[in-house]
This record gives sequence, structure tokens and C-alpha cells, in this order.
Amino acid sequence: MNAINLLQKFNRFSDQWSPKIIAQLNGQDVKLARIQGEFVWHAHDGQDELFHVIKGNMTMEFRDGKVEVGPGEIIVVPKGVEHRPVAEEEVWILLFEPQDIHHTGGVQDDRTVERCDHI
Repeated sequence: MNAINLLQKFNRFSDQWSPKIIAQLNGQDVKLARIQGEFVWHAHDGQDELFHVIKGNMTMEFRDGKVEVGPGEIIVVPKGVEHRPVAEEEVWILLFEPQDIHHTGGVQDDRTVERCDHI
């Protein structure tokens, strides 16, 4: 067992919209991602998603509204709810997701990642 330094992990990659797995627990992946711009509208039919903003500010858009999320804040998107993360400037996020989740909810996009790298 070792402590995981998030800053060191973020410094190991620069690509955006490509989550990296840093730990696993109880069937969940703990992932880091850098995001900027608008992601694809998608939903996860059988899984909730937790987004924790480490650095920057993002907007989680829903078809009926939006929620601003800043550093040190989290948002949980319930299963089946269509959503789209948006970030004007680069944002660092930590995600808790089931290990079998597809980050674009099955929607194919040029940013779709089939298998997340472990770092």
C-alpha cells in the first residue's frame, strides 16, 4: 500500500478527455482526467458517476439545466441521466466509476476511449 499523489499523477499525462486509472476498489475505478471544451451528450443506463473537481471550474449540463462545480466540489450524476461536462479552461477531475463503465455511455465520438490506461 502506498499513498497516491494526485499532482504527480496529473503531471504524467497531458491529453484531454482520456481518463487514467490510478486505483481500484470494490469494483470501482478511481480515474483522473484533464478536460476542456464540451464533451458529448451521454448517459449511463446502469451506473452513477461521481465527478470531483481538483483544479478549475466546470459546468455539468443536463437537458433541463446546469450545475457549476468548482475546486473541492463533487457532483454525482445518477444512472440514466443524460449529461455533458463542459469546461472553458482546462479542468482536472477525479472520477469514481464502476469498472465496466464506458465513459461516453456507448455514444461513439472521436474522444471515445475503449480502454483507460493505468498510471
